[in-house]
Amino acid sequence: MTSATKAPGSEAASSAPAWHALQNENVLARLACDPASGLSATEVALRQARDGANTLPEPPRRSVFSTIAHQFKSPLIYILFVAAVLAVALSHHGDAVVILLVVLVNALIGAFQEGRAERSMASLRQLSALRVRVLRDGQETVVEARGLVMGDVLLLAPGDAIGADARLIEEAQLQVAEAALTGESVPVSKNVLALPEATGLADRHNMVFSGTYATAGRARAVVVAIGTATEVGRIASMTEAAAEPKTPLEQRIEQFGRWLVVAALVLFGAVVALGLYRELPLADVLMVAISQMVSMVPEGLPVAMTIALAVGMQRMAARGAIIRRLSAVETLGSTTVICTDKTGTLTRNEMTVSTLWLPGGVDIDVSGIGYAPEGKFSVEDAALAPLLQAAALCNDAQLLPPEQGRTEWTVVGDPTEGALKVLAAKSGMDLDQLAHGAPREAELPFDSDTKMMATRHRLADAPRRVYIKGAPEAVLSLCAADGTALTQAARTAAEAMAARALRVLAFAVVQDDPLDADAGFAALAGRAHLLGMVGQMDPPREEVKSAVAECRAAGIRPVMVTGDHKLTGLAIARALGIAREGDRAVDGDELERMNETDLRSALDHIAVFARVHPAQKLRIVQALQAHGEVVAMTGDGVNDAPALARADVGVAMGITGTEVAKSAAKIVITDDNFSTIVQAVEQGRVVYGNLKKVILYLFTTSVDEVVLLLLALLGGYPLPLVAVQILWINIVTEGTLTVNLVMDPPDGDEMQRKPIARNDPLLDRTMLGRVLLMATTAVLVTFSWFVWRIGQDVPIEMVRTETFTLLAMCQWFNVLNCQSASRSALKLGLLKNPWLLGGLALSVLLQMLVLYWPLMNTLFYTVPLAPASLLPLAALASSVLWAEELRKLALRLRHRRAT
Repeated sequence: MTSATKAPGSEAASSAPAWHALQNENVLARLACDPASGLSATEVALRQARDGANTLPEPPRRSVFSTIAHQFKSPLIYILFVAAVLAVALSHHGDAVVILLVVLVNALIGAFQEGRAERSMASLRQLSALRVRVLRDGQETVVEARGLVMGDVLLLAPGDAIGADARLIEEAQLQVAEAALTGESVPVSKNVLALPEATGLADRHNMVFSGTYATAGRARAVVVAIGTATEVGRIASMTEAAAEPKTPLEQRIEQFGRWLVVAALVLFGAVVALGLYRELPLADVLMVAISQMVSMVPEGLPVAMTIALAVGMQRMAARGAIIRRLSAVETLGSTTVICTDKTGTLTRNEMTVSTLWLPGGVDIDVSGIGYAPEGKFSVEDAALAPLLQAAALCNDAQLLPPEQGRTEWTVVGDPTEGALKVLAAKSGMDLDQLAHGAPREAELPFDSDTKMMATRHRLADAPRRVYIKGAPEAVLSLCAADGTALTQAARTAAEAMAARALRVLAFAVVQDDPLDADAGFAALAGRAHLLGMVGQMDPPREEVKSAVAECRAAGIRPVMVTGDHKLTGLAIARALGIAREGDRAVDGDELERMNETDLRSALDHIAVFARVHPAQKLRIVQALQAHGEVVAMTGDGVNDAPALARADVGVAMGITGTEVAKSAAKIVITDDNFSTIVQAVEQGRVVYGNLKKVILYLFTTSVDEVVLLLLALLGGYPLPLVAVQILWINIVTEGTLTVNLVMDPPDGDEMQRKPIARNDPLLDRTMLGRVLLMATTAVLVTFSWFVWRIGQDVPIEMVRTETFTLLAMCQWFNVLNCQSASRSALKLGLLKNPWLLGGLALSVLLQMLVLYWPLMNTLFYTVPLAPASLLPLAALASSVLWAEELRKLALRLRHRRAT
């Protein structure tokens, strides 16, 4: 080939400099960027106008024509096409036209609803869009990744997803997971040194790339490529997005549809054979068979399925649960265990230091709550100042006063660290002056394995100091120089504080140490001196206790999985009702010593898993699933991602959650509240329940139409309905009701029922019994009326019109029956679901049109009925309602006697 077509972005890429080969100052100069303040808002706007949005190519949207055509790809619709062809062959051209018109209208409705569902999903994706931290106008701010521009300064910390390709300009022990881009299975250590231009992608250790995420350390990086110019963008330009697989429920409904197709074909053959055996005219037999085929097809089922899921997702979004995977909607209803974090989910995430312990055995109470630095210390002690200094310096949070639109003191960063800044400020310490006078020179970032962090500071009037902060057992292991008596006293004090549901942190200092990152905390062992401990309380959310009780009533067991001390977790669990009599807490060390058999046998009585590391969270999920549970797991950190992905329903926190956690989860909770998870479970049950209502309604209608036609055929009567009248009932009468039936609000007792079994059939035994009762009643009154009127020598057109109207009226009463399996339709009231009330009104109006508009009379073989004759038809049709009301009454009486 003498020439080649360039891939999108290749020209820009070829003209771009090799950013990894430039010195930092050259990178900043080329991008006209100040690393200390970032870009200004004006400059950002100019660059966005010049370079466009930082987005990857989206899969092409289907055209309107393509969306409509997609509606015809259903075995249920194929049957209607066959019916139309047969009608043409039999010279029933009017019937064929009506069948095809109905199919077209059904396709248009389906296309409209599919488009609406796609728009809903797009808006929900926008709510969970990737957000990144940047430096602009000298201020740290959070923006959507699509708004990044060349020259933006990214701020990276563990768990932050990287929204664009960027060159590192500052870093402290930064590690980045690049498996999604390079295939490297372990996180890659980064640095800021320039590299040779020929360095391969996987070895560019001074770069971070879009689609990867930080796992450890901190850094600043300047954006050098956005959109299709990024490494992942070049791949995406040549790759089509994969469609989300169908959910198990969708697959079961498709299987149900295929079963109906087979049943319709078998019925068609049986009717033809029976008609020929009775030596009936072939044309009449085929029209009966066509009518039977049409009656078997629940045309409204695919549309109802689409709307039910869309409505469910919208309702969940309104309550703060953003659905990222469609399968989560149905799985929520089956959830039997919710493994939840404590901090921020069960509690308010507003940490307040209430107690201090100093090495002399001095206990100090601290007053004040929240983040306002207002409060007093119960005791003044000389050892207090070094402890508060360590708490303020070995800290990555910021305490911001009420200004620039903020009405209250707020914390940026981890709430636990924020509470330590508040504690120091309560003593009158000037935090800005302290940070300026003791700048940080090095650090060992917090690690979930060591449960500690350390920072080295240069002080003006003292040698360099290394401050250590972390879990008491971890910090005390470094303080052997203080002697056994002191460390044992500290352990006793820590346990006493934890028993009061306090989160305990210990602080230590090492004088004049270089803080070797390679040697880590091992180099500090035996050289640290304990400064003291602080106890923090994160009060439970007021609404969580009732949500836990609701879970229990719904057959769902909440389990706490926390990084806190097990005594702290158990105290909170008991206060909220998560831990009951006989339940216990297990920490990471105990869990490590359990084999799989021991763990599974103990699961029923473990209410709290404390001090667990990431691999153990995954093990907990797997053990519960092996125990037969359907598990929802909450998480917010990078290390939670494996457990979130493995859980049946991974739930990420929207406020504190990292982008990695959100990507691994199926649901994102926008308010980090346990109660929102419980509400999402309820909505999952509502969606599934409404779908089963629709299936019950459609299947009952299909059965009574089939039986009515078979009885007429076996009895030697003319057809009680023609094919187009059956289509009218299936499309118009049902269509105006099924779409609105899925809009039913909760019954109110969803959370008093057991979780939905994973293998729950679409038509269970109870539903089949209801189908039998309602269909039998509808057939009995309709066929009896038909036979009686035939015997009176009433013209067949009039009899068919009456039978047609009577059957339509039966469906109106049937839809009221389907709203609840046990509660009386008379007590529910039509106003429970105004959408259904509107659908009923529309259905009645359309039925009047088909009765009294001459054009519709011609198309649907109807004749006008005397208005007075409608009343006895309605009275007969109401028999369907009364029969079901008697069944419900008997069910309620049995339930009362049983209780």
